[in-house]
Amino acid sequence: MRVVLAEDLFLLRDGLVRMLEAYDFEIAAAVENGPELTRALAELAPDVAVVDVRLPPSHTDEGLQCALQARRERPGLPVLVLSQHVEQLYARELLADGTGGVGYLLKDRVFDAEQFIDAVRRVAAGGTAMDPQVIQQLLARRSHTAQPLGRLTPRELEVLELMAQGRSNAAIAAQLVVTERAIAKHTSNIFTKLGLEVSDDDNRRVLAVLAYLDHGSH
Repeated sequence: MRVVLAEDLFLLRDGLVRMLEAYDFEIAAAVENGPELTRALAELAPDVAVVDVRLPPSHTDEGLQCALQARRERPGLPVLVLSQHVEQLYARELLADGTGGVGYLLKDRVFDAEQFIDAVRRVAAGGTAMDPQVIQQLLARRSHTAQPLGRLTPRELEVLELMAQGRSNAAIAAQLVVTERAIAKHTSNIFTKLGLEVSDDDNRRVLAVLAYLDHGSH
């Protein structure tokens, strides 16, 4: 699996390269600024892009904007964005086109190799990997303003948070130590209470839930 990596800090970039290679990823390019990222994404057509939000020369959201532009030119390009802090605006922009293969992780997560590699693989496969802190903030903000969210039980809220991270019913059942049938019932209740169409497509349901939650956060 070919990866384009964009990170301006040399030590972190080098560490990510070594980690990805240790898990049998091929590094198509490891770049340090926006122009290099744009060129690499256009010329190398990677299986997945792992991109720091802030890159030179602007040090604002250049990495994210380069990735979004590449997705416009190549719809569905899997992109995992790394950020120092939770920025809901960045998460919203990343999810805006509604296609799969997107992820948003805090940089702290990359020090947990298994969690980081799982996120890269999930995004590359067309899935969604959202940082738990992003989900928690969206849930917290929505809970103050959205009546439907207030109708969810504590267990349904727990299932919703795991669902929004990109986890399947089977994975949620394993984590909560309950049956998959019980989780299916919870997810059905969640969709009904949130007024969302039930879907068996894991990625589609995650994006639907996130779109609903994020819609009320601004």
